[in-house]
Amino acid sequence: MNPPDLDRYDLKILAALQEDASISNQELADRIGLSPSPCSRRVRQLEEAGYITRHVALLDQQKLGLTLTAFVMIGMDRHTPDRFANFESAIRKCPEVQSCALVTGMDADYQLRVVVQDMDHYQQFLLGTLTRIEGVSSVRSSFVLNQVVSSTELPLGHLVR
Repeated sequence: MNPPDLDRYDLKILAALQEDASISNQELADRIGLSPSPCSRRVRQLEEAGYITRHVALLDQQKLGLTLTAFVMIGMDRHTPDRFANFESAIRKCPEVQSCALVTGMDADYQLRVVVQDMDHYQQFLLGTLTRIEGVSSVRSSFVLNQVVSSTELPLGHLVR
């Protein structure tokens, strides 16, 4: 079911901008079948309503020399709001951490996606940063051998009427 304020044009706009947010308003309008003025107004409304949160450029990790990706499971010594808040505050300051999620159903409390240059830099991050965060009691790392699927596009098919 659609959120009540999204129609088929809004969904087309969201899909097109997920694919390429750098297209001009004219090109976007042509692609979705609206004139430029209403298209621009709809994009602005989607931004104001919080459906579009930001526009970014996706960079090539390999070309930038960031050749190692690790999924890191973090266990905490105590499950208290203060301990979790402290960890989350510290981890937000780490540019190597691409995502951090509080998880359930595993022998860990947090799952991180970490991107660094190589194993030496991962070791420095692990020993110099992660294990020094108060409350971290365990760290288990898995390293990506081959990225099979990598997407920033959210599925929108469930919203189509």
